[in-house]
Amino acid sequence: MTKTIKLVLFDFDGTLADTLPLSFSAFKAVFKQFGDQDLTNEDIVAMFGPTEDDIIRRNIPAGHSAEEAIRRYYAVYENGHRDGTMTGDSDVAALLDILRGKGIAMGVITGKSRRAYDISVEALNIADCFAISVTGDDVDKPKPDPEGILLALGKLGASPAETVFIGDSNADILAGKAAGVRTFGVRWLSTFQSAQYDAEPDGLFSSTAEFLQLLNAEAAGGSGA
Repeated sequence: MTKTIKLVLFDFDGTLADTLPLSFSAFKAVFKQFGDQDLTNEDIVAMFGPTEDDIIRRNIPAGHSAEEAIRRYYAVYENGHRDGTMTGDSDVAALLDILRGKGIAMGVITGKSRRAYDISVEALNIADCFAISVTGDDVDKPKPDPEGILLALGKLGASPAETVFIGDSNADILAGKAAGVRTFGVRWLSTFQSAQYDAEPDGLFSSTAEFLQLLNAEAAGGSGA
């Protein structure tokens, strides 16, 4: 039976946008200012799961204002989009245009807060590409729980058999597998979260062209070509 992809769900950081370096910088600035901690990228990744706000609230040392630290995080993060620190990836932008041209619906499932997500998609001018966006503020259980993916499938009336989920982290692969959708790992941006996965993805792409090859091959098979 030929597979047909009608919905592509993406993770955001490290998948659609090279925002991880900026996020790392913002967290490092916050924890240095509030607690004099020198964190590595690995230290920060170990905190991932909750939204940026909750990461700060859970990890800021006693005696420091979490709300002030959160304001500092967003100031650094937003400024990084304005000063050119973080720019869009041309291959990802082209991929989104191609998918939209093919009439394939797209959505985002991210652990980012709604505020951080909005900052990024507005700066990159890609907000209107997506039929749905599910952020960390929209779910009770973040990835690797499949709640966000299942929420998107339900709202869009999409079949898991016709949906793929694409992400750069171990949590993405686990969430997609738990949701019953084909799930692909990507390493097509400069920084990605996971080099190994607890569950085997259905494929691993080092470039957007590799995903397009799969898409075109399945479309050709479905047309009887």
